[in-house]
Amino acid sequence: MLDQEKTIPESEIDLRNEMEFLEGELFKNHRIDPNLYIEYDVKRGLRDSAGKGVLTGLTEISDVCAYNLINGRQIPAEGSLYYQGVNVQDIVRGLEGRRFGFEETIYLLLFGRLPSQKELDMFLDVMYKLQTLGARFVRDVVMKASNANIMNAMQRCVLTLYTYDENADDISPANVLRQSLELISKLPLIAVYSYHAYRHFRRDETLFIRNPQKGLSMAENILLMLRPDGLYTELEAKVLDIALILHAEHGGGNNSTFTTHVVSSSGTDTYSSTAASIGSLKGPRHGGANLKVQNMFADIKSHIQNWADEEEVSAYIQKILNKEAFDHTGLVYGMGHAVYTLSDPRELILKKFAAALAKEKGREDEFALYETVERLAGTLIMEQRRLFKNVCANVDFYSGLVYSMLGIPEELFTPIFAIARMPGWSAHRLEELINASKIIRPAYKYVGTHVPFTPFNER
Repeated sequence: MLDQEKTIPESEIDLRNEMEFLEGELFKNHRIDPNLYIEYDVKRGLRDSAGKGVLTGLTEISDVCAYNLINGRQIPAEGSLYYQGVNVQDIVRGLEGRRFGFEETIYLLLFGRLPSQKELDMFLDVMYKLQTLGARFVRDVVMKASNANIMNAMQRCVLTLYTYDENADDISPANVLRQSLELISKLPLIAVYSYHAYRHFRRDETLFIRNPQKGLSMAENILLMLRPDGLYTELEAKVLDIALILHAEHGGGNNSTFTTHVVSSSGTDTYSSTAASIGSLKGPRHGGANLKVQNMFADIKSHIQNWADEEEVSAYIQKILNKEAFDHTGLVYGMGHAVYTLSDPRELILKKFAAALAKEKGREDEFALYETVERLAGTLIMEQRRLFKNVCANVDFYSGLVYSMLGIPEELFTPIFAIARMPGWSAHRLEELINASKIIRPAYKYVGTHVPFTPFNER
C-alpha cells in the first residue's frame, strides 16, 4: 500500500496566507525614502558621510587612533590602540615570559593602571574565588535547554545569575564592580560548559565537565576545560592569551560597547546590561566576522588549485568582488575597517602569533595563503571601488585561523570574543554609572504624514 501524501492542515494554510498578507502590509507601510536621510542630514548608523562615527560621549578607557593631525588636516597613519593610555603593542611586548597577560589587561581596564606583582596575585585570588558556578547552576541552568548557539545560551545563563544575586539591582559602583568581576570570571565556564552540553544533548556525544584550576591563566583554563585530554602547549596558551587581550576593548563607539552605555544609562541591572551587549555582539555584522572569514577561506581553498599561484588567487578574489563567487555580496571579509586605514594594530600583533602557531601546527601553507589574499585583496578592493584611501586587514582576518589552529570549534568563535570583551563592557558600564547622570536618548525625525482617524465601520 502506497503511503498517502501528507496533507497540510487547512488551519496551517490559512495561517500562511494570513502571514503573507501581514508581511506585505509591513513592507508597504515601513519603507522610508532614502533621500530623506540626506535632506534632514541624518547620520545613518551614527556615522557621517565619510563613515566616521558621530561623537556621542567621553571616555578614558581606550583610544582608537588611525590619523595624524598635520596643519589642521587628518593624515592616515599606522593604527594604534591604547588601553587606559597604554599602547596595546607595549602591553604585548611587556609580557615576555609571563602568563597572565589578559588578567593584567582586565586590571588595567577596570582600575586605570597596570598592577604590581602583589596586586596581581591578590587580583588572581579574587578572580578564582568568584569564578565558581556551583553544581546546581551547572545542572539546572547550563545543562538544560541547550542549543547550538552558545551566545544565546550565555545570555540565558547571565540573566539567570540575576536570581542568584541578593543585591542584583544595586547599581552602586562597588556592587557593580563585584558583579562585573564575577561575570568576567564566570563567562569562560558558561561558554565552554554550554558547548559541552550542546554536544552531549544535541549530538549524543560524551559529556565531560572539567573544573578550572587555580594558578592557571584564563586562557589556560579555557583550553583545559575545552579539550577532552585537557592538554595544551605553552605557545597555544600564549596565543589565546594574546587574542583575549586584543579583543578586550575597542573604544566606546563599537556596537556592543555603545549598547552597554545606552542600557546602563537607563539604570538597569548589570545582568540585563551584559545580556544586551552579548546580544549585540552576536550579530554577524559585529562579532561574527571572523567566522565569515573562515567560511570565505574554505570557499577559496576549494576553488583554487595552486595556493601559491598569485594570478589564480587574484582572479578568484576578483570573482568575489564581482559577486560571482562565495556568497555573492562582493565583500572580502576581514578586509577594511571603519576607523583604521593603513593598519589595524591588533591584526599586526595577531598575525605574528598566527605565523608562529602555523609553524607549530604544520599549517604554514595555509598561513601563506592568508598572507597572499591579504596583500592582493587590499589593492583589488581599492581598484574595484575607486578608493583613494588604503584598505587594510582587520583583526578578524586572522582570528578565525588562530582559533581553528587552537582547536576551538566554530560554535565558540563569537563566545570567545564575548569572554574577551566582558572587561571592556564592565569598564564602560562603571564609567557610565560614575560619570553620567542622564539617560541616553537620541532623536529620530518623523517623516510620515498625519492622517485623520477612520471610524471602525468606515474602514
